[in-house]
Amino acid sequence: MPAWLPGANFIRLLRERQSLLYQLVRRDFEQRFVGSAAGWLWTIIQPAVLLFSWVFVFQYCMKVQPPPGSGDSYTMYLFCGYLPWLLFQDTVQRSTMSLTEHAGLITKTVFPSEILPVATLLSSLTSHAIAMTVAVAAVFAIQKHFSVLILLVPFYTLMLGLFALGISWITSSLQVYLKDTAQVTIVLLTGWFWLTPIFIDETMFPEGARFLVHINPLATIVKAYRKLMMGYELPPAGDLAFLVAACAGTFLLGGLLFRHLKRGFADVL
Repeated sequence: MPAWLPGANFIRLLRERQSLLYQLVRRDFEQRFVGSAAGWLWTIIQPAVLLFSWVFVFQYCMKVQPPPGSGDSYTMYLFCGYLPWLLFQDTVQRSTMSLTEHAGLITKTVFPSEILPVATLLSSLTSHAIAMTVAVAAVFAIQKHFSVLILLVPFYTLMLGLFALGISWITSSLQVYLKDTAQVTIVLLTGWFWLTPIFIDETMFPEGARFLVHINPLATIVKAYRKLMMGYELPPAGDLAFLVAACAGTFLLGGLLFRHLKRGFADVL
């Protein structure tokens, strides 16, 4: 890989700063639950409560049926689709403020600022892995089966990580110069959520708006999570090609923009 590409520097940075990255991830994960009696157990309690709430509301109260060909449980259809979105949202929202929150490190030391969104992503991935464990157990308990297709989920998690990191590099670097970036990001994520087929199937979108779903990498990842976790089919090969191109392109674009804007971080912060 050419040295000027963000990916080459990214791999080199991870190798050289493994200890620092570990400490940042550990600190971020611990700070999220500091002073909490349950501590990291909240990463299990929260998705479990969410799952049980959706079971009660959608399956028992509203008696919502899942879209055709998506399995027998609308609750699991919803839960499996929400998990990748939750990882993306948590990473981007918290990464956006990561540079300004660590301004002291950036202005007073020679510090690799691009590693801060990476640490946030890895911390969020820890919570995601725990929530996935809850989801897999729930799929087995509700649908009475376990599919080997779930072994392909980590690939889509990797693509999601690259995409989230690219977006995080963009928003975090812009936040240094434009203080409204965090608020704008929250607004954009709200709209993005409803353009991702989480609560409804893409066929329920207005025909003229379906192209927004088709060009949305999160929609592709959400659909892949469902298909693989609920074990009824492999994602289409065409979706995979689009996803790899979109995620890799966003990762490279975010890295290039971050590198360009990084030159002025110390002066602005």
